[in-house]
Amino acid sequence: MAASKPVIVFGQSDFASLVWHALTHDSPLTVAAFTVDGAYVRGDRLHDLPVVAFDTVRERFPPTAFQMLVPLGGRGANAFRRDRYLQAKAMGYEFATYVSPRAFVAPAAKIGENCMIFEGAAVQAMAEVGANCIVRTLANISHHVKLGDHGFVAASAVVGGGATIGERCFLGLGAVVRDGVTVAERCVIGAGAVVTRDTEPNGIYTGLPAKRGPRLADELENV
Repeated sequence: MAASKPVIVFGQSDFASLVWHALTHDSPLTVAAFTVDGAYVRGDRLHDLPVVAFDTVRERFPPTAFQMLVPLGGRGANAFRRDRYLQAKAMGYEFATYVSPRAFVAPAAKIGENCMIFEGAAVQAMAEVGANCIVRTLANISHHVKLGDHGFVAASAVVGGGATIGERCFLGLGAVVRDGVTVAERCVIGAGAVVTRDTEPNGIYTGLPAKRGPRLADELENV
């Protein structure tokens, strides 16, 4: 089998540093550089690797020789990660996917490109994780779950069997989605919230049972 292309990680934050550590020490992938929007470049090195502006990354690290990983957070109901992922795709990049060897991913599960499944997470049989998703430590994606593209499932969140999570959803720390429930696209489920019935799009849901608040998920800068 041919060796994988070295990876360009989008980001220069603490989370990008965590991703570097995971790929370097917990996978066969090699990180070659970091990239970030030009206005947000802070120094030209991170972990002794170059940091380059996103608008010039293709010139220095062409997609014929490198692949990309875009592990950004939930800003704007995951819109920021979606946008940079699609821009990198338009540049011609292929994408890495990281699955920790200490995660459990059933053979019958499906994982999309540009995904990260962290240590202790479980993705059970017949579950489907779409493209550009992050599933953090100890999260549980149960059987026959459909997790839409551009999703983020925070640590210790639980999604019950047969549930459907729409595109660009963010499930907070320890959130629970009951089996068979549909979480509509662009929803943010707050930390510790328990979703017991279907939600409406672009909502922020908190509490037990979870109820929709007045703000729109698209309005959130950070989650």
